[in-house]
Amino acid sequence: MFMTTLSYIDYDLTDRPNKPLAVSISPHWSETFPGAHIGLLLVEDVDNTPRLTPLEERKSILEAELRSRYAGMQRPDLLRLPILNAYRQYYKRFEKTYHVQLQLESVLLAGKSLTSVSPLVDACFAAELDSLLLTASHNAGLLQPPVSIDVSTATDEITQLNGTARALKPGDMVMRDANSVVCSVIYGQERDSAVTAATRDALYVTYVPAGIPASEVVDHQKKIAANIQLFAPEARVAYRIVYSAG
Repeated sequence: MFMTTLSYIDYDLTDRPNKPLAVSISPHWSETFPGAHIGLLLVEDVDNTPRLTPLEERKSILEAELRSRYAGMQRPDLLRLPILNAYRQYYKRFEKTYHVQLQLESVLLAGKSLTSVSPLVDACFAAELDSLLLTASHNAGLLQPPVSIDVSTATDEITQLNGTARALKPGDMVMRDANSVVCSVIYGQERDSAVTAATRDALYVTYVPAGIPASEVVDHQKKIAANIQLFAPEARVAYRIVYSAG
């Protein structure tokens, strides 16, 4: 029997009138993905208004760092990196290619710059390319409890960010709220809980397949939080949690 263990937890609940949004881990997830991890980072009281901030400079510096770090590497070389190889094995079961790998290649091989969507989304995306760990950004206030990490079934579907309804393949890591599947590793996030300029509380969920240490997830969460501090020093980390399937 596989169990979910708490690999890391950090709460900051000082002077809180209400409990933060809770996310549970289903036993089925642990049984299906032994050795996998889920990272949860809840950040509150953020001004997400699009504007020029020090995060833009950090993104430019990161682009240069990535090109230096992976200088001369092509796709076969990148796929030998332990983290990208772990995701490749996961995505291969669904006949898909890892999204973050393709985004990294666009920076390294196509010379593209990091996109600008909104500060909260950009903070996550920059950390994703740095750590290579897949992370979804949700407007925490729009998620309807109970919220749980689970496994997709043949009857599940998701409405993607572009409004397209997509039937999910069974056996994928997903997050559900009271109404629907709100995120799938293979097909991404649904639109109703997407981060917008009005978002003040953001939940970042990192989906990590077996073969990657939990410590990588902790470091990744710290990078997201540090990026947020660049444009919202008043923001508060309500919690950072990493769950592992034993």
